[in-house]
Amino acid sequence: MEKKIFIKTFGCQMNEYDSNRIYDSVKKLGFRKSLDQENLDCYILNTCHIRDKAKEKVYHEIGRVKKLYKEKSKPIIVVAGCVAQAENQEMLNREPYIDIVIGPQSYHKINDKLKNFIKDTKIEETEFDTVTKFNYFDNIKNKNNKISSYLTIQEGCDKFCSFCVVPYTRGPEYSRPFNKIIVEAESLIKNGVKEIILLGQNVNAYSFKEKSKEYRISDIIKKLSSYNELKRIRYSTSHPRDMTDDLIECYSTNNKLMPLVHLPIQSGSNKILKLMNRKHTVEKYVEIYEKLIKINPKIKFSSDFIISYPGETDSDFKQTLNLVKKIKFINSFSFIFSPRPGTKASNLEQISKEISKERLLQIQDHLFKFQLNMNKSFIDKSIDVLVENQISGQKKLFGRNQYMNGVIFEGNQNFIGKNVNIKIEHVNQNNLFGKSEKKNMRAA
Repeated sequence: MEKKIFIKTFGCQMNEYDSNRIYDSVKKLGFRKSLDQENLDCYILNTCHIRDKAKEKVYHEIGRVKKLYKEKSKPIIVVAGCVAQAENQEMLNREPYIDIVIGPQSYHKINDKLKNFIKDTKIEETEFDTVTKFNYFDNIKNKNNKISSYLTIQEGCDKFCSFCVVPYTRGPEYSRPFNKIIVEAESLIKNGVKEIILLGQNVNAYSFKEKSKEYRISDIIKKLSSYNELKRIRYSTSHPRDMTDDLIECYSTNNKLMPLVHLPIQSGSNKILKLMNRKHTVEKYVEIYEKLIKINPKIKFSSDFIISYPGETDSDFKQTLNLVKKIKFINSFSFIFSPRPGTKASNLEQISKEISKERLLQIQDHLFKFQLNMNKSFIDKSIDVLVENQISGQKKLFGRNQYMNGVIFEGNQNFIGKNVNIKIEHVNQNNLFGKSEKKNMRAA
């Protein structure tokens, strides 16, 4: 008998990948994805612990579901992901409406937990068992057929940045076997995927040894580029310490590797980087930047910034501003520091909200200006766009250029999954708007 399941996903790209793989798994039990949240047999909330108030968002969402099922039989309520890993039994104690709490390294057990679920019982499964998890999912085909698809190659982190919960919620660094990654990539390509985004908490730390050979992320990129049907390759999120020369070299020889480098620095002050335990310096970061733009002048950078980290002075902040002005990041994320329970930074004295907000406004003013200027540089130019889908309820299509800019235009549905030339007419901070060129029409 077919059962209905819905997964609401918060947070990072890896959570989206995990949610898709959970769907692939629970199909074996007869569950089918449903968009109707009012008539479900199972509701899964896949959570993220990186941003502020992540835990409270979970309870708010559970409260919403409670209202939906106030007059009818409730579905099995599952809280998965990093908040589940961090809070585990506490969630079951605080909110009796939750039935199952399962961490990200225990997803291979979800079918067993659902199949054997007994009403009014509570289940907590948060062991770190990364190897078994990936071995389990290696035997289940990835059914994702989106034009752009995620593929996890590495999980966990050994860096222990002072502000970050990832080592505690995702566990130590683990790199999947090279051949298993390629098998999954081949499956995605057969599904019609044209762009693969390689994922990992420290994706460029990927290292898998087999006999006398050590495979790095550069080896994965080279192998994927050999498939004619695959048009684009990206990866996220990388760490400056692991930006090795073999990966840098890929940008000079591989035209399928897109020229946007997302490389989080967090601060432009060496003093703050040391307090954060980031294990790199500003000078090393700039050295990587200069190597990359020398090897490929088309490369642009994006990054992450934590503003008002404990101990950040006006001088430290100005150093961050100076770095932003030097590199002109085209698409970055910036947030005021918020303490994560259990991390080294969680008990440090915080900078006042007034100062923090003022600094955030300053940094975002520059970041958004460079982002908008980059977008404006495309006006009246023809750019290559990989078309991903039709916008819901509209006749317009959506795709992305090589720098991950969203591009919106009117076009034939036959364009979906293809690279087309779009003449850009106007832009805003987040998207480019244009029209398809006549040669695309002839090709369609």
